[in-house]
Amino acid sequence: MKYFAVIGHPVAHSRSPIIHQAFAKQFGHEIAYARLHAAPGGFADVLAAFQAAGGHGVNVTLPFKIEAYAICSEVSNRAKSAAAVNTIAFSKGELIGDNTDGLGLVDDLSGRLGLRLEGLSVLICGAGGATRGVIAPLFEAGCRHIRVVNRDVQKAKQLCIDINNVPHHEALDACSYSDLQTLKSSQGFDVLINATSAGLAGQRLDVPDAMFAKSRLAYDMVYAAKPTVFMQQAMHAGCAESSDGLGMLVGQAAHAYALWHGVMPQTAQVYKDLRAAIDGQ
Repeated sequence: MKYFAVIGHPVAHSRSPIIHQAFAKQFGHEIAYARLHAAPGGFADVLAAFQAAGGHGVNVTLPFKIEAYAICSEVSNRAKSAAAVNTIAFSKGELIGDNTDGLGLVDDLSGRLGLRLEGLSVLICGAGGATRGVIAPLFEAGCRHIRVVNRDVQKAKQLCIDINNVPHHEALDACSYSDLQTLKSSQGFDVLINATSAGLAGQRLDVPDAMFAKSRLAYDMVYAAKPTVFMQQAMHAGCAESSDGLGMLVGQAAHAYALWHGVMPQTAQVYKDLRAAIDGQ
């Protein structure tokens, strides 16, 4: 039996145990997977206690991904680009960190949604950790241009400076929402991604209808039983297709599982079962 967990604040809502147990059944692996709550300031202690008790690895969710990055002894290039870690493996007493969020997004876009990413332009709303985690994998998948839009445009510009330190990210830039209003008639994006939590509070983003209408896909990283506010905006404006982020959740979990176990699980049926459970609530 191997022991894993997800650490977060809050964490009771996490579907990671269900997903990882479903993956384990595919290979006949015996695992235990727990939800561990850490109060603000308590992440390191919870992590150390789980490791000392014989744990093999953890997933890290909000708000601890940046802290996890800081305390890992070794991190992947993806984690370096994001300056955030969502997956930790314990190896000979060391903490090995990675970030699989972007891989999960790319897999969902190119797999389940059938989108060819090579040569596409992408607009990402939000300049937080979720955005940092997906930029490098999107470029690696072939996207030619990524623009980050944020209410605090200086934060978005700083993100671009940080990420541009990584090779081949010269096609990354930032703007404000007011800039989008100016550009709406002259510029469009193939994919619009919401990496903010605005929709959870019922808030619309100041993305012009014209940009939704020109795009091939509007993708919200959060998920729910009903279309999110961002998805509703997109559909009302005439966007060709919209999706929430449930597939990204399953995809990032699959890559975390592969890091721990050395085998890549199938995600299609896990996604379908989870979708049915969420929609049936």
